[in-house]
Amino acid sequence: MTDTDYDIIVVGAGNAAFCAALSAEEKGCRVLVLECAPKELNGGNSRFTAGAIRFAYNGVEDLQKVMPDLSPSEIENTDFGTYTEDEFFDDMFRVTQYRSDPDLCEILVRRSFETINWMREKGVRFVPIYGRQAFKVDGKFKFWGGLTVESAGGGPGLVDSLTEIATSKGIDVWYKARALELMFDGNKITGVKIRKNGELMDITAKSVVLASGGFQSSPEKRTRYLGPTWDLAKVRGTAFNTGDGAEMAINIGASTAGNWSGCHAVGWDRNAPEFGDLDVGDGFQKHSYPFGILVNAEGNRFVDEGADFRNYTYAKYGREILAQTGNFAWQIFDSKVTHLLRDEYRIKQVTKVSANTLEELAQKLEGVNPDQFLNTVSDYNKSVQSNMPFNPNIKDGRGTTGLPVPKSNWANLLDEGPYEAYAVTCGITFTFGGLRIDTSAAVQGKDLAAIPGLFAAGEIVGGIFYHNYPGGTGLINGAVFGKVAGASAADYCAS
Repeated sequence: MTDTDYDIIVVGAGNAAFCAALSAEEKGCRVLVLECAPKELNGGNSRFTAGAIRFAYNGVEDLQKVMPDLSPSEIENTDFGTYTEDEFFDDMFRVTQYRSDPDLCEILVRRSFETINWMREKGVRFVPIYGRQAFKVDGKFKFWGGLTVESAGGGPGLVDSLTEIATSKGIDVWYKARALELMFDGNKITGVKIRKNGELMDITAKSVVLASGGFQSSPEKRTRYLGPTWDLAKVRGTAFNTGDGAEMAINIGASTAGNWSGCHAVGWDRNAPEFGDLDVGDGFQKHSYPFGILVNAEGNRFVDEGADFRNYTYAKYGREILAQTGNFAWQIFDSKVTHLLRDEYRIKQVTKVSANTLEELAQKLEGVNPDQFLNTVSDYNKSVQSNMPFNPNIKDGRGTTGLPVPKSNWANLLDEGPYEAYAVTCGITFTFGGLRIDTSAAVQGKDLAAIPGLFAAGEIVGGIFYHNYPGGTGLINGAVFGKVAGASAADYCAS
């Protein structure tokens, strides 16, 4: 079977894919979106996110454009702060150790605000992240870490909204339609070979946008590229992101780029299932560790829990947890800070123990050396600079002294029961290596020239993130380059 009516085929059906489809549609193209998952599991990793989205803004006036239904009382009772383009650049280069591709990073940051406004104009609704990114101080909410906005309804809400907007504009979405091979005549892309409901089909098109995610759902590829033990990591999101899109492009000569041995990986409930659970969503994550300590099987701390706001450390600390004996750790909190724990600590599906004393807690930490745990807590408590005031909204400098692994901020004595402890392992979100694109999102061949008719956006692209990433940058990256890829594919079709 063939269908020659489409100008552009988008492979994938998440945030980046739909932004590409909508961008192409507004230039008059007929677009087909291919989703290998069934409809109830559509959306790739986007459906599994909490929906936080990072972008540059200069004050509440900018945020009112993104969130026009902000109430007067919300504005009056909230310090939203600012997050300038310079701050965004600083965060991107600092956390990626200055490896992020400067040209791509320039587009990501400079177009972040216009892109989220474009999404809002299309019909996507955004709201403040009060529950996860703001603490109330003196009766007023104060946001921190440059991250203030999320999509209404989180990741599921974003995917459902984009899907509804796309279909209302005549964009076709095919489910259980797996792309198998790019149709390539040796010079340009001519379509995609797919399997839909068990039937092989050749779908012709003038151009193709690949937005099918990374390879994190493939244990074999994780081990091949990330290294030993990565086959043991849990997958936070979809089971369908197995790297097939990048492999199809590589098979026709596409160049690769970026940190293929790197990924976004977080602290994730130790007993979570192999892949993400849509009923739980992002609830298996455990990101309040800056207010406690992390200990491994030996009973020792192994990371600086207060090195920075969690936005800038959580995506790399999953790797550190995976490297520990048994691939797990326990997060420990006392009663002074449990009111600060995020909502994800209160779900039913949680690996948690509690105790009134540290000695009792030590016996409940499965797999941990209890004597060394108590020694670690004792040494930690002696090192805390208690003369410094604790403030969760800023990097307060309340740290430790004299420890082999310091805690730089938010160090509190562990001395008030009841105590709570949560078991975590590594949860991988997405991989950092991928296809090489230029600033028009055109996929480059091994000769570093664009492959005519082939574009890419989202997690399938390499070169933007290395080692780590600022929280909320994944969705804006997909949106910005999805919009660029769709427009570029449309321009290619018209040329």
